[in-house]
Amino acid sequence: MMVKSTVADVFRPSEGVSAFIYDAVIVIFASLLVGLSAQIRIYLPFSPVPVTGQTFAVLILAALLGSRRGVLTILAYMAEGFLGLPIFAGGIGLAALLGPTGGYLVGFIATAYLVGRLAEMGWDRRVSTTIAMMVIGDAILLSFGFIWLSMLTDIRTAFVAGVYPFIIGDILKIALAAVVLPVGWKMLKRLNMKA
Repeated sequence: MMVKSTVADVFRPSEGVSAFIYDAVIVIFASLLVGLSAQIRIYLPFSPVPVTGQTFAVLILAALLGSRRGVLTILAYMAEGFLGLPIFAGGIGLAALLGPTGGYLVGFIATAYLVGRLAEMGWDRRVSTTIAMMVIGDAILLSFGFIWLSMLTDIRTAFVAGVYPFIIGDILKIALAAVVLPVGWKMLKRLNMKA
């Protein structure tokens, strides 16, 4: 399948130092947005995993930035957290990776790569394929979280605490992405931006 550009590619300067600076700035900015989205937390009495805005942030940013910048964003976010910045929803530093939210953190990397790659192939331009892309990305993310939680507890508890409570919210996030991304591409075309 022919590789298309992402939204970030539309605004990227031509190759050279300016392109490198552009990529570095948006990766750092996006990593801070992921950290900020982790501060939106709703704690559930039956789960060690809070509901946060991170899932939406990771999915949308990966679609906007593409696979390479998406993964670099998550790696920068994780590095910032491991250096002690209080940006993880489940703790500070290595404790967050080893705690109940660790699987989700690792899952962010795989999710960012796959969603970014699908966006590069044009999946973010139509409602139907955007929904499919987001469902796949969300399923990967929840799977990583579930697998990790099931190693810390048992399978039933991991599902009840780490998957089930997030399904309704994730459906709403996917629906929002399915509207925002294709509409954004239509607006760029109207503005005669390269797409």
